[in-house]
Amino acid sequence: MKTLQNSIGGKWENSRSASTHDLVNPATEEVIARYPGGSPDDVDRAVDAAVAAQPGWAELPVAKRVEYLTRWAAEIAAHAEELAALECQEMGKPVALGRTFIDGGVQGFRAAAEEALTYPFSETLPGADGGATTILRHPLGATAVITPWNFPVPMVLGALGPLLASGNTVVVKPSERSPLSIARLFELSPLPAGVVNLVLGDARAGAPLVEHDRIRLVHFTGSVEAGRRIGAGTGGRLCRSILELGGKDPVVVDADVDPVATAAAVAFGAFVNTGQICTSMERIYVHRDIAEAFVDALVDAASTYALGDGHDAGTVLGPLVDARQRDIVHRHVTDAIERGARVRIGGEIPERKGFFYPATVLTDVDDSMLVMTEETFGPIAPVVVVSSFEEALERASSSRFALGATVYTRSAEHAAAAAAIPAGVTWINQWQGGGPERLYEPAGDSGMGATGARAAYDAATRPATIHMAPAAAPALS
Repeated sequence: MKTLQNSIGGKWENSRSASTHDLVNPATEEVIARYPGGSPDDVDRAVDAAVAAQPGWAELPVAKRVEYLTRWAAEIAAHAEELAALECQEMGKPVALGRTFIDGGVQGFRAAAEEALTYPFSETLPGADGGATTILRHPLGATAVITPWNFPVPMVLGALGPLLASGNTVVVKPSERSPLSIARLFELSPLPAGVVNLVLGDARAGAPLVEHDRIRLVHFTGSVEAGRRIGAGTGGRLCRSILELGGKDPVVVDADVDPVATAAAVAFGAFVNTGQICTSMERIYVHRDIAEAFVDALVDAASTYALGDGHDAGTVLGPLVDARQRDIVHRHVTDAIERGARVRIGGEIPERKGFFYPATVLTDVDDSMLVMTEETFGPIAPVVVVSSFEEALERASSSRFALGATVYTRSAEHAAAAAAIPAGVTWINQWQGGGPERLYEPAGDSGMGATGARAAYDAATRPATIHMAPAAAPALS
């Protein structure tokens, strides 16, 4: 059995904590690795290494930093299948699906790094009086990245590109539920010692990292509860934070769409990665004119999501990450049933090894039910029938979460009206559409801090202005 270590200052070393945890394969319930519980000592050493390495890293030309990151991207791409297999072992994602997301993560990492080549780290503007103003964007220093378990490798890559290319150094603390693939990711790094550092563990590593007084930005993706604590703590220290938290994404299905094709698309958005995506489709509002045909097609689509170990080619739906997450999902379904919801398919824990849960479709749901108000993070598709597109938009907008939303319509007028949904990203007729140009900020309980495209570089740097007086201006004696 492999015992995982921290990567600090370019060296692999054991945690200073004697506490360890077993990492369990969610498909087989077998222990596959052991990782440290974490400690403030580990964090101090990692932050010290990041602080020490930062000036030298920032002094490199931007093109040289991008070259390092591009080399790392090539190594990751060459080992994508291996990394996907590790993700499957630790959190259950089918290997083929994981490979797709890792490939996309590598492309995004490359694109984000290469954006540094055109980003205005230094910009001089002429003044009306003949003087000049130069705006410099300085790196922040040592930063922290804390990532969730549902997309281990892609989420780390998504955060690192702009931070590193801008001249910052980073301490990464991945979720304790998926450390295996991230440890391997760090083994592939060609970056100079101390530029990226890895600290493993639970809150005993996470809390001292986000509270560390030498960390100048915290990039966190995770729960609302943890995000609130981090935001309060960083605010008190006047330290930046980027927080992407929970989601309860709505889907609006207009009366004029093909109910069968749209149901297949919604099934994918609700069930892929076993529903363990921040932007999974968790609230479905369908127009009554096509509701019956849509629900029938959604049930048919759900029946094709075969459960199994993600290493098997026939598996479409892997297990949930652990028993705790499955308990949350089943509690939401049970609560809905008790309050009058109808199960059209699924809804029962299968009698087999592993933390599996079937693709489940619920109808007759309402806003008294947990499945409509709290983040479920499982393969559940609750359907509400509405009488108009306007009603669907109103209900889609009525959540405390505001991360993403998806609208299916053939009406240009309705597509334009969808912009009123208070989401960071709204997709029209294609869930997860778009590319690296995406720029957004979640709202409500879904977090804060703009990210994507240039905004990620704005967050990773501190602007400073230098004004040069006109040449004819008298010098001060």
